[in-house]
Parts: sequence; structure tokens; C-alpha cells
Amino acid sequence: MSTSTTPARTDRAGARLTLPVAALAFVIALAVQLIGQAKIDVGIGAIVIFPMVWGLILGLLVSVQKFKPLGLDLQRVAAALVGVAVLLLVARLAFNIGPSLPTLLKAGPALLLQEVGHLLGTIALALPLAVLLRMGKATVGATFSLDREPSFAMVSEKYGPDSDQYRGVLAMYVFGTLFGAVYITLLTSLISNWKIFDPLALAMGAGVGSGSMMAASSASIIAAYPGDQEAILGMAAISNLITTILGVYVGIYLALPLADRFYRALTRKQTREEAAVTAGAPSQRTGAELADTDATAQAQAEENRRFRERVAESSAAMHLPLWLSLSVLTVLGIGTASIAAKGFSLTIVAGYAIMLALVLVSIALAKLTKKISAIVYITTIGAYISSPWFFAAGALNGPIKAVDFLSIATVMLTLAGLSLGKDIPLLRNIGWKIIPVGLVAITASFLLSTVIAEFALGLWH
Repeated sequence: MSTSTTPARTDRAGARLTLPVAALAFVIALAVQLIGQAKIDVGIGAIVIFPMVWGLILGLLVSVQKFKPLGLDLQRVAAALVGVAVLLLVARLAFNIGPSLPTLLKAGPALLLQEVGHLLGTIALALPLAVLLRMGKATVGATFSLDREPSFAMVSEKYGPDSDQYRGVLAMYVFGTLFGAVYITLLTSLISNWKIFDPLALAMGAGVGSGSMMAASSASIIAAYPGDQEAILGMAAISNLITTILGVYVGIYLALPLADRFYRALTRKQTREEAAVTAGAPSQRTGAELADTDATAQAQAEENRRFRERVAESSAAMHLPLWLSLSVLTVLGIGTASIAAKGFSLTIVAGYAIMLALVLVSIALAKLTKKISAIVYITTIGAYISSPWFFAAGALNGPIKAVDFLSIATVMLTLAGLSLGKDIPLLRNIGWKIIPVGLVAITASFLLSTVIAEFALGLWH
């Protein structure tokens, strides 16, 4: 059903289904918040697993279980709430940027240079691995960038929504959503506890272009360097913002063409051999072999058609009224923040009121200008009004600090987990190859950008 022709019915259906999704998310988020974090010593370092990771895993298990399946529309409602929860998470992180602006200005050159790591990390290491595993043209879409939603638009515009490259983007997106936050938590926790990198360099590496992965990575760094929490959060947030903003332009004009050319260079010999075989085939094949080839082609075409249908079904958006989404997320957020603070307080409520006001103003400005996203407005305004240069910064920062940013991430990832059951068939269709490629892409992006940031910080300090 096209959402463009029936938006009102979709809104009404979503509003009706929001309450059960919110209740389920509320129970899971509060439960994992009460469980708290777990620290696992693995000999060469310690791994810290946070409530938001438990929330993602438990939400996913609920989403895919067969006893009482979570309906597709309920999963779509959860996905719609995730989109708004991201805005609240960005609003909370924006208030960490302001107080850290003096530090950020000092690290300016390092902050820009480390973005090279996010660009080259995936292409330099993950792309050759994907070629080695024979992922085909899906390699380009899966490895040119870790940026999330913008990647769909870039690849769709260049190659089309039915292309293998687009299929690669989808595979990496689903993989990153399923495993990205969990894996980068483990990776960052391990590396941070080695104590060989500056915490600011690690924070810069955390800005991989994904809000959930950045939040998860930042939490692990803070666990290793608790005294630098404000600076780490601010640096990670601004690094993630730079990656997100520049990602579209860098992706279109640099990363995507570079990945395409690198892929063609690595597969040139293979392509020539296949072309030679194809050129000689007609005179050597028997009628039975040609019939088998036609049958295989038809089977592949049918498989592609079913795959596109599953993509369309799982990606159909559910539209919720903004007031409803914000109301639900505020209740969920105050509940988890109160557990994190070990008690309810009106200060937490005031903190959420400030964040809601910032989100609403930014959405209004985005609709008015139509060229700048709400996330850019949230980050920019939030950073300014929390900076030393704004007269009321002290009055605003007090209530905001009462809201633990990890509690917002717990709500967001719990809802993300509840929405993921619909995406499992897509990941299964792509196959196991995306798993090692995805792990290498995340590792390379984080490590290379961190190493570059470490050297750059040394040069400018």
C-alpha cells in the first residue's frame, strides 16, 4: 500500500498501535536500565556492556520470537519512534558540545584530519575483503561509507534502487542496525582500556556517522576515562555531526567514485576472464546447457523480484503525529532517566522540557528553510545556548545534566530492536558475507580515524 495515497489511514493506524509498542518498550527499557552495565574481563582488556545494548538485544528477541509474533505494523511504529528518538538524543548531546567548544576549537585541525580515516578506512580494507569474498557489485554500496540513511539516496541516484550496489547499501544498513552498536561497544571498550590513545582521539573516532554507534562507542570511552566525560561526549558529537554533514558531499563526489574505481581495478582480471568465457560459450554449449542457463536466469530473476517485494514491504514507513511520538518518548525517557539517577526529580522533567523545546524549534526552522535538516539546527542551537558565550547557559545546563544521555540511547535502541524483525529476511538473503565485511568496515573506520586523530592532536598540542 502506498503511503503517499493513504497517509491519513496510516497515521490513524500508527496512533492506534503506538500504545502497545510504547508499553512494551517501557517495560524492556526500564528492566535493562535496572540491570545496569556488565563488565567482562577478557585478559587483554575489559569489555563493558551497557543497558542500551541489552535493550537492543532484548527488543530484537521480542521482535523475532514465534510464540506471539510482533506484527509488521507494530515494528513500523517502533521504527517511526526511533526516528524521533534520534532527535532527542542529538538534543542531549548538543548540550555537551557547548561547554566543550574551547577544547573543540583547539583540536580543530585534528578533528578535520581524522575524518580522512572514516573515508579511507572502509574503502582501503573492507572493499578488498568483499571482493575476495566475491560479493559482486554489492561491494561498492556496502563499503564506500558507514553513513546511514544518506547512503541510500547517494547509491539510488547513481545506480538505481534495483541495482546490486543498492542491495549492498541495504545489507550494510541492516547489519549496522543489528550489530553495529553492540560490536563497536565491545571494540571501543577493549581499545579504550589499553590506555594507549588520547581519550579525545578515541572520541573523534567514535563519530562514524551513526547516532547509535557513536553513543555506544562514547559510553565505552567514558567508562575508561570517567574524568573526561564532557569533553568526550562533545568531541564525539561534533565529530559525528561533521561526518554526517560532509558525508553526503564526500560520498557523492569522492567516496562513491573512488570505491567504484577501486572495485573495477580489483576485479578487472576477473571481468576479462568472465567476458572471454561468455564470448566463447555459444559455439561450445549444448542445447541442454543453454536450457539450464535460461532456467537459472529465470530463477534468479524470480528471486530478485521476491527480494524487491520484501524490501518494499519492510521499508514502508509508518507516519505518526509528532506530538504523539514526542509524548511517548518523553514518558519513556523520564522513566529510564529516573532509574539512571536513582530517583525521580522535577529537574529531569525540566531537562526534557528544554530538549523538547529545542527539537520543536529546530523542526519548525527546518520546515521553514527546507534546505537545512533539523539535526543541524538542533546541534547548532543547542551548542550555542549551552556554551560559555550564552548568558543563560548555566540555567539550561543544570536541568539537562540531570538527564543521563545513555538513558535516551537505551530507549532509542530498545525501539530499534523491536523494529528489526522485519529486516531479518533481507539480511539472510544477502548472506553471511556481509558479517566479516561489516566488522572490518566498522573496525577500520574507527581505528584509522583514531590513529590519525592521535597524531594530529600531537602536532597541534
